[in-house]
Amino acid sequence: MHRKEGVLRPVRGNRIVAILAAGGLTLAAAACGEAPKESTPGSSTSAAAAYKACMVTDTGGIDDKSFNASAWAGIQAAQKEATNVDPKYVASSSEADYEPGLRNYVSQGCNFILAVGGLMGTATTKVAKESSKSQFAIVDSGSESPNVYPMQFATQQAAFLAGYLAAGYSKTGKVGTYGGLKIPPVTIFMDGFADGVAHYNTAKGKNVQVLGWDKKAQNGSFAENFGDQNKGKSITQTLVSQGADVIMPVAGGTGLGTAAVAKDSAGKVAVIWVDQDGCTSAAQYCDVFLSTVIKNIEEAVKEAVVKGAKGETLSATPGYVGDLSNNGVSIAEFHSFDSKVDATLKSELEKLKADIIAGTVKVESASAPK
Repeated sequence: MHRKEGVLRPVRGNRIVAILAAGGLTLAAAACGEAPKESTPGSSTSAAAAYKACMVTDTGGIDDKSFNASAWAGIQAAQKEATNVDPKYVASSSEADYEPGLRNYVSQGCNFILAVGGLMGTATTKVAKESSKSQFAIVDSGSESPNVYPMQFATQQAAFLAGYLAAGYSKTGKVGTYGGLKIPPVTIFMDGFADGVAHYNTAKGKNVQVLGWDKKAQNGSFAENFGDQNKGKSITQTLVSQGADVIMPVAGGTGLGTAAVAKDSAGKVAVIWVDQDGCTSAAQYCDVFLSTVIKNIEEAVKEAVVKGAKGETLSATPGYVGDLSNNGVSIAEFHSFDSKVDATLKSELEKLKADIIAGTVKVESASAPK
């Protein structure tokens, strides 16, 4: 996808789709508590010159249409820029696979060991402290270990724009959201979304309701899974029955169940996707994606790997924080909805983005990077 002008367009790093990024790879199923089997794509670099960039996925798998796929796309993009990069990954089938996967890569002498997802924070810190000479990195988590490079995202900023968009687009006056798990990398989206709707209500004198999340109580609907499409369908059907016509699932592959419900709704339900532009990562559902809250994991990972491959130091403090100002987060173009989104609403979103960057509009979340 070529980059288009305008602040609501996706950044260039998100154009690699998860399926293509992982094409031809065999997903590794890991036995609980054992070092999982890995999948290693071919590399033309010599062993002596190779910079081994090794990734341990979260449980959603390499083809989750979300953060695992984005991180892997980043490593592959790094290989194109720094040809000595030798990429490999291992898929975790459960949380018990995190530590064995990380330790296995330490024993293999990997130069860069990437953990994907906030759930891996504890395991990564533990293994990193045991392996002080190894360079680790983690997506969606901070770390107190000096040899762990954290990559975090102020996702609440882009989700705020998505909430405002959802409220302005809704015909029923009700919008919804739900998460995969109740963890900070998920609830940060939901906080921003709810605040964006509230901002719309204040600006317009409206009363659009948010179903599925109560920011003040920090409580809402969760699938307890990142890969259960049937659960996603069930939650979505409940939200739709309550009147929601725009829904933002923050649930990885589980959210494909939401897209399926929207597809069957004959245009009555629209979806706001997250992480990768939905029209790229799940193109079969492009006609139901109003927009996407993009978290540019791909670019952040690519830059970290390229720096490491060139011998540059990856500083654990402050690490990397992606926000609207550096295109670390954004909202995607509207694709087939472009003509359906009012021109005034588009202009208001542009102005809101500028105001958030300038600090005149504050977007806060208890789950925001510290």
